Amino acid sequence: MALRLPLTPPSIRPSTSLPCNGKHPIASLSDSKSGCFSSKSLNVTSRRSIGVSGGNRSFKVNSSLDIAGATVGQVTEVNKDTFWPIVNAAGDKTVVLDMYTQWCGPCKVMAPKFQELSEKYLDVIFLKLDCNQDNKPLAKELGIKVVPTFKILKNKMVVKEVTGAKYDDLVHAIDAVRTS
Repeated sequence: MALRLPLTPPSIRPSTSLPCNGKHPIASLSDSKSGCFSSKSLNVTSRRSIGVSGGNRSFKVNSSLDIAGATVGQVTEVNKDTFWPIVNAAGDKTVVLDMYTQWCGPCKVMAPKFQELSEKYLDVIFLKLDCNQDNKPLAKELGIKVVPTFKILKNKMVVKEVTGAKYDDLVHAIDAVRTS
């Protein structure tokens, strides 16, 4: 599946780094793959390799979320050191945090459903935080009282919270924040 984007975002900058048989190259950030293009649309063919078809310019694409470690379409495990950098890199994107523990039965029931949501809502960043002793300061900062707790953030602020294994409430809360 390819995602088509117009070549106008400020994060896309011209590059003239590699020759490509008379066409212009584009290189991916993470694994240095390249491709050629000749139109005005960008094809993202996977989370790591990007290519452009059509047009007459070369572009380099920077993704702050990729640098921070979050991957769209997946749940990313965070800790007290990685949570805020990822949230900050998300900008105005919706971020959903699953706060869980290893021993929590309802948390284990919600985990596969949370993964499915991450695959459904590709415009949302899904994170999970094990509220163990190492991450206790962050859990306390975020005001956790029960597990599972789902915090929904927008513009680096918690805007909604769902406590307990309430899947329908979580979906409703995500939809409400995405459309606000």
